[in-house]
Amino acid sequence: MTEEPLASSERQTERKPSAIRETIEMIVMALILYFLIDAAIGRVVVQKISMIPTLNPGEVLLVNKLKYRFSDVERGDIITFHYPLDPEVDYVKRAIGLPGDEVIVIGGTVKVNGKLLYEPYISAAPEYEGVWVVPEEALFVLGDNRNPSADSHVWGYVPMENLIGKAFAVYWPPTKIRGLTTPDIFAGD
Repeated sequence: MTEEPLASSERQTERKPSAIRETIEMIVMALILYFLIDAAIGRVVVQKISMIPTLNPGEVLLVNKLKYRFSDVERGDIITFHYPLDPEVDYVKRAIGLPGDEVIVIGGTVKVNGKLLYEPYISAAPEYEGVWVVPEEALFVLGDNRNPSADSHVWGYVPMENLIGKAFAVYWPPTKIRGLTTPDIFAGD
């Protein structure tokens, strides 16, 4: 007994469920990929002037959200975090003091544990002074635009639990695409 070939309209009917299923599978896979990538890579828009000249308002950063699950924050890293006084707001600053560090700002210089920082990235020397001892499970952060920046010298420390990740690149606008590196902030010694 031989089967009769399907008429062309019957063949199209059989293909439709397959094409619909493939489309749904593609959409589901795209959504899964999107959420996997979003769990690892964040995007942050620079809103304020606190990181000039390194970062400018309107630039969009890529943030490695997994970086600090596998390694520690380094002095000089550009980090993103939930603002301690309003966790709904995200900030971008430079990590200066790690847990247990003593940060001294005096005479336009910044010292960490008695070592003068080499900071070619700042817009101007700080015009404020102070001494801070960073508590365990916290960071001391400063903006590169030191004087107008609202940062740890104004509102205190960033709890480690507020850390989002390390900014590693600017991807918008296209004319400003670049990688962000962590300088050796003790290189001037």
